[in-house]
Amino acid sequence: MSVCLLWLGLSALWQAADIHAAVTIDQVTLTVLPASNVESGTEVIFRCEASVSQSLSQSLTYSFRLLQDDQVVYAENISASVMEHSLSSVRVSNSGHYKCSVHIYNKHKMSDVLSLSVTGLQIPTLKVKSDIVSEGEDIIATCSASEEIGSLVFYFYENDLEVKRVKSNGNSVKTILTTQKVTEIYLRCAYIVMMHSNAGFSNKSNMVKVIVRDLDAITPQISISPKGNVVEGDRVQITCMVKYPSDLELYLTKNITILHKSHTTFTKSLVVRAEDSGDYVCKAEKGSVQKKAVYTLHVAELFSKPILRMSPEEVFEGDRFNLTCSSNVTSSVKIGKADIKYVLLKDGGRIKEDAEYEDTASPATNGKYYCMAMAKEVNKTSSPHDVKAKVPVSAPVICAVDEVIVGKPFRVSCEAESGTLPINYTLLKTHVPVAHRTVVTAADRAIFNVTFISFPEDINTFTCRAYNRGSSFSRTSEPLTSPVIVPVSRPVLETKEDTISEGSDLTLICRVQQGTYPITFTWYHNRVILRPSIKEVRSSEGRHVIKAIKREQRGNYYCEASNYASETKESDPAKIDVSLALWKQAVIGLLCILLLVAIVIVLIFFCKRVSHPRRRKQETELSVKPSRPKSGDPMRISLTLDIEDNTVLNGTPGVMGRNVWSGNASGSDSDDPPDEDSKLVQPQEVGLCRVPVTKSIEHHYSVQHTEVQVSTPGVLEQADGQAALEYAQLNNSEQGPA
Repeated sequence: MSVCLLWLGLSALWQAADIHAAVTIDQVTLTVLPASNVESGTEVIFRCEASVSQSLSQSLTYSFRLLQDDQVVYAENISASVMEHSLSSVRVSNSGHYKCSVHIYNKHKMSDVLSLSVTGLQIPTLKVKSDIVSEGEDIIATCSASEEIGSLVFYFYENDLEVKRVKSNGNSVKTILTTQKVTEIYLRCAYIVMMHSNAGFSNKSNMVKVIVRDLDAITPQISISPKGNVVEGDRVQITCMVKYPSDLELYLTKNITILHKSHTTFTKSLVVRAEDSGDYVCKAEKGSVQKKAVYTLHVAELFSKPILRMSPEEVFEGDRFNLTCSSNVTSSVKIGKADIKYVLLKDGGRIKEDAEYEDTASPATNGKYYCMAMAKEVNKTSSPHDVKAKVPVSAPVICAVDEVIVGKPFRVSCEAESGTLPINYTLLKTHVPVAHRTVVTAADRAIFNVTFISFPEDINTFTCRAYNRGSSFSRTSEPLTSPVIVPVSRPVLETKEDTISEGSDLTLICRVQQGTYPITFTWYHNRVILRPSIKEVRSSEGRHVIKAIKREQRGNYYCEASNYASETKESDPAKIDVSLALWKQAVIGLLCILLLVAIVIVLIFFCKRVSHPRRRKQETELSVKPSRPKSGDPMRISLTLDIEDNTVLNGTPGVMGRNVWSGNASGSDSDDPPDEDSKLVQPQEVGLCRVPVTKSIEHHYSVQHTEVQVSTPGVLEQADGQAALEYAQLNNSEQGPA
């Protein structure tokens, strides 16, 4: 043994030293011998073989595990690569799915699943503790299948009929069987394996005969004395007897009531009444066995059960009422009517020893009344009579259940504070009944539906009437009073003006002709609510001010009005136009003027450009008469000024032409005024773009000139100097030939 332990230790050290050696499990194979389908009792061998590859040639430790339905049933650690496990005698419980697993170092591999099917169950054995029992005695039976393993379910049969089923974790079970039959019975048993119910039932066990003996010895007898006619008030003796009182219980019962209990014979004595008639049972009981005897007793009635009557049947508080108790004599041979005595009781207490009682109805007289009749030790009580004085109805109160809105339906309730149910209610309008209701339970209420009212004052025309004992005792309420809501009329939106200047304040006034306060007004601009614009006021009009209105706020405005009537009315839209501010209008006017001026200047310039070729051909002629002529013919000097050249000299396109002769230009020192005969020819307008030309006639050599107005300042002086120079040159050229 020590050598084995030493070898195992060295093997473990060797494996630990060479833990880095490469090992792989190639395959694990599980086989079963002799076959996978065998009969019960066959020896079966499971063989598990592991195929391993390794880098070093050394001894390995194989950890084998054999599993049945994923539960380990066998395990072994060996150095061999093959493990065998033997089952000497397999049973159905050994059937299942088997697998084999192998562990080497940190390597693990599982075989394929192998199924083992075992057929055939052992025949069970049945035994009983005693095969002769008395009626009602228990039978103790044991059923076993000694060779089976696992959990079993045993079935017990009585005359081939199943009578009991018992589960057991072992292969045997003991149970108690009970039978009520007095006869011979035959018992058998069988079983199934719980985990393998598909294996079916085993064959039934051996048959056991059990004899059940009758227990006539405990059958009782019953007798009643006196025999014959029995009348109420008679005393009778009831005897219950058994011959062999041994370990039993004896009962006297009537219906389901036990009158007496004993273990031996006994006699019960009692004074009977009519309700004591019926079947009396004497019953003997031993274990689960019962034997009984029955006697029927008939008791004649001495007098009838009394009856309590009240007159009148219904009373109200303050009314008088009368109670009367009466009973009839049945057995006139034994008693007379005068022999019956009466007692009146209320809530269990006596109030009068008489057959009649009279009182005034009030809350104090309410209660349960009884009547008792007595004769010859026989007492009979009447059924209870519940006396409860009704309460007259009080004046009802009418009130509105819902909000009252003109033109809409609403509900009113009519309720009396006191009064016995049922109560009849009637709704009246101007004293005319319009609806009826009957209240039966306290949870009910008299609710009336009113279609509508046209005016607020119509609310006071409603009243209600209540009665619970006839219409002659009815009570009427006060007129209905309730706040009445008048819906708002269609509002009107008012503004001070339809057009308003930008930056000004716009006041919107929403006004209604009628409507209960408070009224909620809401304003809208182009179907968009103005915020904040919802105002709840106690007035017929609401105001909304838009501060410093802008151009984009022009458009359609309208308002809505509503109150607690939950009915919203909408006004007609009002179109508001927002004009520009005054300063913006002034700026726009100024811009327009500037635009017009710019347009005129552009047009003038365009016209000049168009007429330029025509002006180029035009000439300006100037005629000069000498102040001292040398001959009779006047001297004319014509000077042609080219407009284009003049424009170039002046550098100003606005100068159309100019007379260059003047007294200063000729170099004369004469300051004499021009001659009276000299005439100034006024310039004539030649179209829109024509330049006027001035002609002058002088009787002297001094030259009178005409000036053309130039739009460009500073150019006039330059043109005058140039013209004077040209005139001097021309004058000298003429004087030379003279």
